[in-house]
Amino acid sequence: MGGDMGGEDGKAPRGGVQSIERAAALLDGVAAAGPRGASLSALAERTGLNVSTAHHLCRTLEAEGFLARVGDSKRYRIGGRVFALAAGALDESALLSLGTPVLERLSADTGEAAHLAVRSGADIVLVARTAATGMLQLSERAGVIRPAHATAIGKMLLAACAPEDRARILAGLDLPRFTEATITDRARLAAELETVRAEGVAHDRQELDAEVRCVAVAVTDFAGRTAAAMGISGPVWRMQDAALEAKIARLKSAAAELSERLGAR
Repeated sequence: MGGDMGGEDGKAPRGGVQSIERAAALLDGVAAAGPRGASLSALAERTGLNVSTAHHLCRTLEAEGFLARVGDSKRYRIGGRVFALAAGALDESALLSLGTPVLERLSADTGEAAHLAVRSGADIVLVARTAATGMLQLSERAGVIRPAHATAIGKMLLAACAPEDRARILAGLDLPRFTEATITDRARLAAELETVRAEGVAHDRQELDAEVRCVAVAVTDFAGRTAAAMGISGPVWRMQDAALEAKIARLKSAAAELSERLGAR
């Protein structure tokens, strides 16, 4: 949106429409500058505005929360209000489009099925899944509801809840037994969630399926909140402790990549 924005050099202004165009151009310029931010002179040059006009608009955008200063400098970065607006548009379809390429690479790197899930109340909803590359593949489709207490993705999402929310969900959660390893004791589950919260990794040790192990970590958004859980699952013989450490490292890397795409810093 470079070039003269109009209204300066004798051109007739167009009121509010022109102000919106100028503000949008400045926001584009700041966003393009990245985390280091953009100086006023650079923004004026990019947008074709004179420095005083750019300064006035940037101050207004800063006052409204759309721009913020980089530390104590005079450089501008995108403000929290822009991220708040973006969060309103961050739904499951956005997670699907942003997360699927990451899951595909994760499956290719680990040889295991990869999953992305969100919490809806006490329900754990699988929003994306990619198949394993190994000969034995686990069949599961996106959109299904998974039990929170017996899955790694579920434990991760429960552990990320505020303590009062977690306690409320646990109090009303059904804890059916799926295998001999399923945790059906509420106090034991609460203790495990504290461990998950402290370690940042959740495990499903044959708790939903006696032949399957899973691990999961959190995906965070621009505000540092847990937006989703990302996990990998595979047959027990492929998910032994000796191999699991490297797979968890790759899982964490993939989750960090998706978190960055969601605006996490």
